[in-house]
Amino acid sequence: MKSYGVFLFYIWVMGLLASPLYAEEKGAVLAGVQTLQVFSPMRKQLLTVDVWYPAKQGGVATEVGANKVFEGTPAWRDAPMINGRFPLIVLSHGSGSTVHGMAWLASALAQAGYIVAGPNHPRTTSGDSTPEDTPKIWQRTNDLSTLISYLTSHDAWQERVDASRIGALGFSLGGAAVMEIAGARADLADYVSYCERYPDMADCYWFASGVAYIDQQKVNVPAFDLRDVDQALFEQSNRDTRIKMAILVDPSVAQAFDSHSLKQIHIPLSFINLGEPTTVPVSVRTDALVALVPNSSLVYINDAVHFSFLPECREGAVAFLKEVEETDTLCDDGRQRSRFDIQQELVQKIKTELSNTL
Repeated sequence: MKSYGVFLFYIWVMGLLASPLYAEEKGAVLAGVQTLQVFSPMRKQLLTVDVWYPAKQGGVATEVGANKVFEGTPAWRDAPMINGRFPLIVLSHGSGSTVHGMAWLASALAQAGYIVAGPNHPRTTSGDSTPEDTPKIWQRTNDLSTLISYLTSHDAWQERVDASRIGALGFSLGGAAVMEIAGARADLADYVSYCERYPDMADCYWFASGVAYIDQQKVNVPAFDLRDVDQALFEQSNRDTRIKMAILVDPSVAQAFDSHSLKQIHIPLSFINLGEPTTVPVSVRTDALVALVPNSSLVYINDAVHFSFLPECREGAVAFLKEVEETDTLCDDGRQRSRFDIQQELVQKIKTELSNTL
């Protein structure tokens, strides 16, 4: 398996040669990272937010997201930012993950000239996740809007963020949140019907599992009935007009978005499905969405699977996951390609979409 150092060197070279930063700085563009605490009035608590940005030499070398399962991504903590104003990309991570799990992508985008920021969404992160909280997508969209407001008004960031160029990027449940912040509305009856038809899909199985993770502990809870979701909140519009484009990677709730709302979305939406058309699970299949959204596109990443968007797994990770009785195959990819190779393709496709639409 190639190391993250080789990966980031490749991304630096390819991104640097094509970036306007190269002409301005005549030097290495690094990925700086800072961790912020941003207050959410809706949640009445602080959100932990990671922000990656184009940086100069300085700061402290760190690895973001390293743990017993996943490799970390190198970055420079609190490094000085390169002068200029940069487009902002807000990130929304998948259910049961963290924003650290998108560090491999965020770091590469920062080196290409973007400010990339994402919160850890409370109650749907690693070790802090419940079936009851998972469908509350309106909380995730509010997290993203709160973050945009902070970064476009706070003294330390407003002079560096180009508020006219804001995009959103989400994976899995984060993709559903990004769908909604772009203007899609979900239909609760359709989501209930989908889970009745496909009870073995990952999200539906999770609701019925009788398991939650609270304070890093696995606990037993009653199975959750989607009919208990607040219908008005689930179906409300969460559109934020400051979002100018969106990238959606295997978005969940794909079978429950209201068709009329999809037809009214006029910002560019770039869909990415991990796998071939015949292998993408129905839970995240997006071809029907693309047929309805006017300004949209879809690409497939061959030989990838849903978990290919997670960081590379460490040596011994599979054995550790078995030891802790994790049933999701977090380290599996397709038959022919490594996760490193798949993620190289993803980085290049996402950079191209950002360049074309933002």
